[in-house]
Amino acid sequence: MTIIYGIILAGGKSNRMKQNKMLLQYDGQPIIYHTVKSMKSVCDKIVIITGHYEVDYLKLLPDFTGVTIVRNNDYEKGMFSSVQKGVEGIDSSCFIIPGDYPLISEDTYKEALKEQGEIRVPTYNGRKGHPIFLEKEIVKQLQLEDKDSNLKAFRNKYQVTYFDINNEGILLDIDNINDYQQLITRERIDFVED
Repeated sequence: MTIIYGIILAGGKSNRMKQNKMLLQYDGQPIIYHTVKSMKSVCDKIVIITGHYEVDYLKLLPDFTGVTIVRNNDYEKGMFSSVQKGVEGIDSSCFIIPGDYPLISEDTYKEALKEQGEIRVPTYNGRKGHPIFLEKEIVKQLQLEDKDSNLKAFRNKYQVTYFDINNEGILLDIDNINDYQQLITRERIDFVED
């Protein structure tokens, strides 16, 4: 049986939010909770890579089994340092996603697994989104990638399978207070429609 890992990037300072954006509430739970929950449907093991706000996550996810929290001591060097920390020692295929994508559906993950290709990226209306899926052989190459690189530059070295998905959530992260307010507005609309 093949083990699938999920790597959730949550090492940053959330400078534009001036607080830990992963803990902001959406639909009664912290944003990162939703990221973990949808990933849990296909991933055997999930690793949350922390940095600045490590202590916040240690008490956050007791309801999930198979979730490990790992600190990236080099988080100030940028997101790619957290990517490489996340895949350190992994000998398996994996998904990689920033923790502030609460609207990605389980179907997006399942569709990525059905597709073929060493790197798989969902698109919505022609725009590339998250999560990115890497086959085991590519994960090994990512572990060896130059530390000054980035995920996009790494991805562009390989053949990428882009697949269309009917889920705008693959594009919607929370960078600032306006993004968060739009998320809350969407939550109210969804509630009324249900």
